[in-house]
Amino acid sequence: MILVVPALRIKSGKCVFRMKYMDGTLCSDDPIEVAKIWRRENAKSLHITDVDGIETGKLKNIDIVKEIVNTLDIPIELGGGIKSMEQADKAFNAGVHRILIGSLFLEKPTVAVKILKKYGSNSVAIGMSIENNQLISNVTFNNNDIRKESAIQNARYLGFTRMIYRDVLKDNDKVKPNFDGIKEFAQHSGMKITYTGGINNVEDLLKIQEMKSYGIDSVIIGKALYENKFPCQNIWRICEFYNYPHTARV
Repeated sequence: MILVVPALRIKSGKCVFRMKYMDGTLCSDDPIEVAKIWRRENAKSLHITDVDGIETGKLKNIDIVKEIVNTLDIPIELGGGIKSMEQADKAFNAGVHRILIGSLFLEKPTVAVKILKKYGSNSVAIGMSIENNQLISNVTFNNNDIRKESAIQNARYLGFTRMIYRDVLKDNDKVKPNFDGIKEFAQHSGMKITYTGGINNVEDLLKIQEMKSYGIDSVIIGKALYENKFPCQNIWRICEFYNYPHTARV
């Protein structure tokens, strides 16, 4: 089975998503307590996004991230606001296992390569986001929007080997994985892929699992995990409710 990585989004020191217990009460919005819960529920890794960092271009919740790293015994991946060597250094000094520099490899390839050379391809992931078959990017080439095929070729040329890839179809408020697009991309990317975006149930997860042979070895899931969309979570939540009734409940 591919690795399922819970997403932990932090804004202003609090969790963006909050999970529910079996009686309907909400879990705490304390990121450290939520991280502990995911570890008790057998998470093998966590993907943390510094939402404030995305908005400002600088990591704003790094002290919380450092405490999570020091509390858990699993690798932590961090994204959001890592657009310079200074921010990359700050992330790794906090003890994270891997950073996500997003589309920096397109926006500022020289900076991206410096980070890559300093920390290595296993520790630096790039990101690509596709919505309704269009690459989401502010980068242009010869006055034309860059295509995902060109982007992936550029990524490989620069030496990156890990991509966090999002490819979804949006219809009003509904978001679902673009399975055909994901498969096509994975077959030709030549990279290790962590997929994220629109996985809402176990059926979606199993469809991604079928693409493991194409290089997709992990998925990041956020909102659906917090909303208990997977059958095994019923067992987890019951155990949490009865074994840790004092923990992270409000």
